[in-house]
Amino acid sequence: MNVSRTLGFALLALGPLSAQDWPEFRGPTGDGMSASKGVPTVWSAENNVKWKVELARPANGSPVVSNGRVFLTLAQDEDGKRRSLCCFDRLNGKLLWTRTVTHDEKMPTHGTNPYGGSTPAADGKRVVVWHASAGLHCYDFEGKQLWSRDFGEFRHRWGYGTSPVLHQGTVILHTGPGKRVFVVALALATGKTIWKTEEPIDGDGQNNAEKRYMGSWCTPIVIDVKGRTQVLCTMSTRVVGYDIDDGKILWSCRGLAGKRGDLAYSSPVVIGDICLVVAGYEGPELGIRLGGEGDVTKTHRLWRHDNRPDNIGSGVAVDGKLYLPDARGFVVCLDPVTGERLWSGRPAKGKMWGSIVFVDGNLFVTNQRGTTVVFEPNPKKLVVVARNDLGESTNSTPAFAGSELFLRTHKHLFCIHNAPPPGKTGR
Repeated sequence: MNVSRTLGFALLALGPLSAQDWPEFRGPTGDGMSASKGVPTVWSAENNVKWKVELARPANGSPVVSNGRVFLTLAQDEDGKRRSLCCFDRLNGKLLWTRTVTHDEKMPTHGTNPYGGSTPAADGKRVVVWHASAGLHCYDFEGKQLWSRDFGEFRHRWGYGTSPVLHQGTVILHTGPGKRVFVVALALATGKTIWKTEEPIDGDGQNNAEKRYMGSWCTPIVIDVKGRTQVLCTMSTRVVGYDIDDGKILWSCRGLAGKRGDLAYSSPVVIGDICLVVAGYEGPELGIRLGGEGDVTKTHRLWRHDNRPDNIGSGVAVDGKLYLPDARGFVVCLDPVTGERLWSGRPAKGKMWGSIVFVDGNLFVTNQRGTTVVFEPNPKKLVVVARNDLGESTNSTPAFAGSELFLRTHKHLFCIHNAPPPGKTGR
């Protein structure tokens, strides 16, 4: 079966051109894979830092890099009523512009998820940012607002964190969590709705019918299955595959409800013709054979393992294996066919919310202490290449563009590179 990220192989085949940008959450192909070469594997707060800029407030949204710009989100006030998109010059970190929208009411969130939990998405000319109850907004690279959409209120005790995805002139957005949850596709040029598909909610958006926690913060992925483009999104209790043209639900698979609640944080990962999904809050893991129609729970669900360690960050597929972070600070190598955990190891002290990235032959993941661990994609054991400590807390995922790395902590935005030898100058 031909299953792949629709743009993934094409972008990676472009070589150096595609390697210059990291335009959305989890990179140019939305799966944590980068074509960048010559990226640094060793750095610290004092070494190999090309530039860093101070940020006014902490937030969990990750940086993106597009056409010489670096974008990220943050709030201008403690109550999150003024939510901003900031644009920096990639070359030197200079703040080029900030665009702020307001929401009159203070919305609930958790202390570990400050306002600004969404990652922007850009195409080299336009950038789209999701501010949840404060709307979805599109700007050009000079900061001019092109369009704006208000989709109503999104209220959850733990706040918001889904990110928009761009695909061939279309914006894909999962709006949850809250009382009303839907996936919507809009024209990037105009903001006009192409389709919108509601997700049934068995509860009030914060608690299910059994009064346990519920919600999904999943950023969707776009894949190709037998020449048919699908949007995959992990909801609270099931995985859903949508037709990208009209939003029709092509298939769904149940089994994500857990003993402690119905929760999903990370994005699905596709390996060959298998979709792997991990629930949150010690919920189950699922392996699903792609290619089915309707409710495929009985026909295409390969395996389900319950009571797994809490998962927030997304995993990445390398050479037929899944490398997955968990919130305790461990990384895991998993066999997609059986769901067997081949190994589990803790590469550094600290819990982990960030997602794993594969670039230039190594895997990178950052924990909450600001330590980025570089390790090998080894199916037999954890082999650490380097541990790089910035000494500042973070819940974000690094972005790789060209030979540089961009990392957001709660205090700063860093650009990290391989510093040139003494007597020579870099870019």
